[in-house]
Amino acid sequence: MTSSHLILALDHGTSGMKVALISISGEVLGWESQSIQLHLTPDGGAEQSPDEWWGAFLACATRLLGRFPEAAPRIRAVCASTQGEGTVPVDKNGQALMKCILWMDMRGAPSLRKHFGDNPLNLLRWVRLTGGMPSPTGKDPAAHMLLIRDQFPEIYTKTYKFLNVLDYLNLKLTGRFTATFDSILTSWVTDNRDPDAVRYDPGLVRRSGIEADKLPEIVPCTAILGNLTPEVASALGLSADIKVVAGAIDNTAAAIGSGAVENYATHLYIGTSSWMAAHVPYKKTDIFSSLASVPCAVPGRYLLTALQATAGGNLTYLRDNILYHKDELLQEADVPDIFKVLDQIAARVPAGSNGVLYTPWIWGERAPIDDKTVRAGLYNLSLHNTREDIIRAFLEGIAFNTRWLLEPVQKFTGRKVEAIHIVGGGAQSDVWCQIFADVMNVEIRQVADPIYANARGAAWIAAVGLGEISFNDVPKLVKIKSGYTPNSQNRARYDQSFSIFKDIYRQMKGIYRRLNS
Repeated sequence: MTSSHLILALDHGTSGMKVALISISGEVLGWESQSIQLHLTPDGGAEQSPDEWWGAFLACATRLLGRFPEAAPRIRAVCASTQGEGTVPVDKNGQALMKCILWMDMRGAPSLRKHFGDNPLNLLRWVRLTGGMPSPTGKDPAAHMLLIRDQFPEIYTKTYKFLNVLDYLNLKLTGRFTATFDSILTSWVTDNRDPDAVRYDPGLVRRSGIEADKLPEIVPCTAILGNLTPEVASALGLSADIKVVAGAIDNTAAAIGSGAVENYATHLYIGTSSWMAAHVPYKKTDIFSSLASVPCAVPGRYLLTALQATAGGNLTYLRDNILYHKDELLQEADVPDIFKVLDQIAARVPAGSNGVLYTPWIWGERAPIDDKTVRAGLYNLSLHNTREDIIRAFLEGIAFNTRWLLEPVQKFTGRKVEAIHIVGGGAQSDVWCQIFADVMNVEIRQVADPIYANARGAAWIAAVGLGEISFNDVPKLVKIKSGYTPNSQNRARYDQSFSIFKDIYRQMKGIYRRLNS
């Protein structure tokens, strides 16, 4: 292991782009970030501009390297972690033909239903080969590509390759049209029965409705794609000999960056969306809970992932649309670090939020229920409640939904989860870490600098690809900042609230379907 070597790591999430300089041992030398605009359309669309992504990367990398000019000769590779399940159609020159259709976008659902119908043989074949199936919500590339084919035929005709978010950034870095084992997954056209040799299945490709030559080459996450293009190297003032390692989508990278690499070790990521994940030695699917173990970065392993559609995004909504919405009531146009203020407020409120319950399904849900019509709600408000109660109820509601995910995860693995490594922006909150421990009745281990987990995971994937370390080294490199054990005084209250939380879904799902179908 050569500790002096650095990786230029990208962490591209829905809310923004981060670029960090990270040593092989996991030390973060420095980082820069830039927000990315989200475009929501009236018909259920959610988009972002690939050009804006690339501009944000160049701007962040330029600022970062300007702050650490001595770091440039030490950089061995560039590697990215990105949001997943986005779709960018590009032409032969690598130019994006439209905005990226994001993982939240539901417009492809009608095309998906029309194309596949309700044939149970399709389901059986998908699950047997891939481990999963296209989401009926239309939120993954299988539906995105059909949407483009049906609603934007002129773009479909011009499309040379359909790329996921990670694949697009790798194209810009190297000029190669590739997909990784994990980025291609939700196109649902691959045979994943051998975790080390993911390949296209001709039958699934034919059934997808998308021409085979519009799909990119598949490579492992640790594959070296080549060198930086001369143009990118010149723009950043870097050597053209720097390698680009394929990298991974966010949940795969976070699993590495959290240190939860051994079989069944569990991590919880709290960002705009949320997930609970664990590496397992087998391919398996739980259709009823929308869980599956799927290809990942670690050789010979699969990654079980339980996805919550919107987690920290609920707090962004609370900040931007309720507390500091830009209208006549706005008192402070620029509130620095509002999330730390929310923490301070939530800490003053007793467990249970003085009776207020929040359901965090603000843009539908993925697991343990796959329901695109369900929505967020505040319950049991009275004249005695304040916005302090509402703020804590938001934190508790996301924790309740995570506990709901924990039940099928433990059934899937056949093991009780005793401890969880927590990472992502939400993991910076000590108050929230304690709420998760109390609600879920497990030890929460707060990884040091949890906001860097994805970038650190990308850096370690690159280090493995370069032969500098092995994945077995990763747990020894991860530092734990704090541990949070369940507070027995809050357990009974949270158990009761959790039972009511599930009752709300059972009793309200029909009403949400009538309101939002």
